Amino acid sequence: MLNFQDPSNTGEGARVPKFSTDYMDVSIDPQEDFYRYCVGKWLDENPVPKDKTLWAAFNELNERNLVLLRRILEDCSSDTSANRSSARRLIGDFYKSAMDTERIEELGFKPIDPILHSSKELRRGAELGDFLALLRKNGINAFFIAYSAADKKNSREYAFYLDQGGLSLPDRDYYLSDSFSSVREAYRIHITRSFQLLGESEETAKHLAGIVLRVETELAKASRSRTDLRDETRNYNRISISQLSSKFSFLALPEFLKGSSVPEVEFIVVGQPEFFDRLEVLLSEESDENLRVFLQWKVIHGCAPHMHSSLENEDFDFFHRKLLGQVEPEPRWKRATRMIDELLGEALGSVYVERYFPPEAKTRAALMIDDLREVFRDRLLNLPWITEATKTQALAKFAHFRVKIGYPEIFRDYSSIKIQSDDYLGNIFRSSKFEALRHSRRVGQEVDWSEWLMTPPTVDAYFHPMENTINFPAGILQPPFFDMTLDDAVNYGAIGAVIGHEITHGYDDQGRRFDSEGNLRDWWTKEDEEGFEKKASAVVELYDSQFPFPDVHVNGKLTLGENIADFGGVSLAYEALERHLEKEPTRRQIIDGLTPEQRFFIAYAQIWRANVRDEEARRLLTIDPHSPMRYRGLLPAINHSGFDLAFPPKKVRDNQRPRVAVW
Repeated sequence: MLNFQDPSNTGEGARVPKFSTDYMDVSIDPQEDFYRYCVGKWLDENPVPKDKTLWAAFNELNERNLVLLRRILEDCSSDTSANRSSARRLIGDFYKSAMDTERIEELGFKPIDPILHSSKELRRGAELGDFLALLRKNGINAFFIAYSAADKKNSREYAFYLDQGGLSLPDRDYYLSDSFSSVREAYRIHITRSFQLLGESEETAKHLAGIVLRVETELAKASRSRTDLRDETRNYNRISISQLSSKFSFLALPEFLKGSSVPEVEFIVVGQPEFFDRLEVLLSEESDENLRVFLQWKVIHGCAPHMHSSLENEDFDFFHRKLLGQVEPEPRWKRATRMIDELLGEALGSVYVERYFPPEAKTRAALMIDDLREVFRDRLLNLPWITEATKTQALAKFAHFRVKIGYPEIFRDYSSIKIQSDDYLGNIFRSSKFEALRHSRRVGQEVDWSEWLMTPPTVDAYFHPMENTINFPAGILQPPFFDMTLDDAVNYGAIGAVIGHEITHGYDDQGRRFDSEGNLRDWWTKEDEEGFEKKASAVVELYDSQFPFPDVHVNGKLTLGENIADFGGVSLAYEALERHLEKEPTRRQIIDGLTPEQRFFIAYAQIWRANVRDEEARRLLTIDPHSPMRYRGLLPAINHSGFDLAFPPKKVRDNQRPRVAVW
């Protein structure tokens, strides 16, 4: 069995991206540019690969995981002795189908012909509701996004949610802002070419592209901005089932729910009612023919990355090369592996954990989480700016915090899915249907607290507000985030800050609105809410002042929650390290000529090392609730009170660096 902690035992293409002082540019004064001081040489020596739009520590580790997952998939695809419904056989046959390019070329448009044919006589009303349900089961969202999750106001039970959607470009701004006019024109050309590949004449295809772009622009006008979507209270609107027919006769939501196999319930939750109101008007104004064109485009667009090369290449040329600046596609095996992780992630993850996630990593991570939780609880107990009434409820919420590490207790059973080794898109459709029905049929049932929202190999972590859980998949519990071969300072600076980040999310501008039971409820006094907003506004102001490009600054409101969590993560992890070293003073050592505190801050900055293409950077500034990685690695570190002690200024500054913090 390979041990992911041993860099000498990883094999070709699976290098462990560990913390390293070799990444540093020590010619830089850490007080002048701490980020380049920590990762300057890495930035210079690691340009973005041609098949990427972003190259960062996360990508390095994800690439390593892809190599390990590929080994699993190739082993499973060659093992024909396994039972056809076993996890190994399912993922192996799925991988075979994805890699069988001759078969995919031979099929051409045939895999989507039945769906396209069923749309040709489609009319608004009941037929539309049924067709939208069919698309959803095949993993295609047309006008909106539908899913189930814990009810935000009754977190013990699943509710069914509808959110705004229908846009193929990354955000509403791409349709409405003058700065994206060239993107819109390139998108129009892409739609035209795609319809031509389907067999339409150039003149007809141009006409169809105009319809699609016009409809999507109307949807964009009705959509809330990314910043407005951060308001959890505004995003929760119950609409009774009895109201749906009268409010949405053209959209036919009752038929959509029935076709989606949603049980009989009293209500659904609509995230943005004004979007659905405008959508209903739009459907009443559009002809059935235009509606069919739009839905046909959604099918083509949704399936293009998984089809024959002419359509796949056209999709890549616009959505990756022109939109993001990516020079060439990733190797097919990587794209196939990502798709299997997305659709059969717990089947693939079960083998990944068995091979590559040692039990001692889970035990060590749990100890660090306990350290960080203890620090945060003490913070809450002694926080001077909130009243006792709010503090009591904040502590009650923290007492209910739960932790999940590594992987699910019981892996999901996919044995009911028919996976064929010669039907790639069919496998995607059937796996998507499995997931869509799983989401629908659980509505009204008790929430399964053991469920994960990420697969075991995922290089990420998350806080779940309705579950009140912090979750750390096995994929992120590896270097450079977590390395059992290195000193405590590096681990507290890396995975410790990640742990603290997720803990803090429970009390950021969104998480703080959920109570100890995970319900959306106003439990803050007016005085404390005003105090929070005042502190949060200082964080917004700081990030608004950062300009990655001369004409674009970081959106402090959009990124507020993640920025608060970044500041909290560094602060909590630093204090946890200091407590740890105080308890075990023999572990306070100078390594590589650096003190533990210096290694802490350097390790933190190094997990955010990243190079990014300009096109992708601008896209992320528009849509991403996270700040650019340079600012994530820089601002929480240099604003911490311990930074100047670790890296004393060589000269007296004219102005003190601003100190912003919420928790």
